[in-house]
Amino acid sequence: MRILVLNWRDPAHPLAGGAEVYTAEILRRWAAAGHQVTLFAAAVAGRPAEETVDGYRVVRAGGRFTVYRQARRWWRRHGRGHFDIVVDETNTVPFFAGEWVDDGARTVALVHQTCEEIWHHNAPFPASYLGRYALEPWWLRRLGRGPILAVSESTRRSLARFGAGQVRVVPEGFAPPPMDAPPAREPTPTVVFCGRMVPYKRPADVVLAATIAARTIPDLRVWMIGGGPQLRRMRAGAPPGVEFLGWVDEATKHDLMARAHAHVATSVREGWGLVVTEAAALGTPTIAYDVPGLRDSTRAAGGVLVPPEPQALARWLVELLPRWMAGDFEPVPFGGARPWDEVADAVLAAVSECAHAAR
Repeated sequence: MRILVLNWRDPAHPLAGGAEVYTAEILRRWAAAGHQVTLFAAAVAGRPAEETVDGYRVVRAGGRFTVYRQARRWWRRHGRGHFDIVVDETNTVPFFAGEWVDDGARTVALVHQTCEEIWHHNAPFPASYLGRYALEPWWLRRLGRGPILAVSESTRRSLARFGAGQVRVVPEGFAPPPMDAPPAREPTPTVVFCGRMVPYKRPADVVLAATIAARTIPDLRVWMIGGGPQLRRMRAGAPPGVEFLGWVDEATKHDLMARAHAHVATSVREGWGLVVTEAAALGTPTIAYDVPGLRDSTRAAGGVLVPPEPQALARWLVELLPRWMAGDFEPVPFGGARPWDEVADAVLAAVSECAHAAR
């Protein structure tokens, strides 16, 4: 099968995240299975306009806002007649491939999460209100005219609120981190947070919750893992017991996760929340805000959901840390996700079925 995937970022992009990991994992497996796979994404400084990565072709053109126009232009010049299926991987803004793929190739959208409340954290007023209440609803209503794949039940429900009726949930994937033997847990109560220091991840909520919980657990330690624009300011104002480690490599991240007694997640919303799955695979349970995406991954991983406020997080840290330090937690294999080989097969089957149904 000849497959074109559209995503404004490829794995080499400096802003690549979980969606791009998902993309890379399934595309290299499709290519290894003999499919002809092309990924179209925005240009990346220092990377060629076209290259082969893990058996699939990567084509790059345009920037954050112009990649959508460049994709359509590239399709007219080079894509038309050369693909059977086009996957519109949507990160807030769709490519609307279903409106301009005009040669008989079938299109299907892949959506990791909707933006919604995140607009108010990532954009200034009035752009935040325009995005949340005008642009995104309009985009998703248009996208919902065709078939959509979503990586969680939360995302499916969000899309349904915007009128999408043909939404199928595909699994999230995960590969357990290579670790010969898990390290010993810390001797004192230790919590880990892993995410970019950006407003919608709400790292400040973790700091406030830790400050409250420390009144009852005075030797509480919190490791804050992740870079981002808020890192310097938050590090400068960190209270005792809270350590901002910045960006760390994967091996270090996994070591810290495995040594902590609890992992916390406080995002406004996620598509799934792969970091919850990572922590569970390392034997570390999660306390997460009860929000879209995190509720899917946390329930699947056997963690605990709490109201999205620092006071509730602090209350449950005080309640659960002593139990979890005593080993009162049963890890869930793969944290509710599935091996990448299975995910690649499931997504390809869903893409093929959606394309067949559209004929």
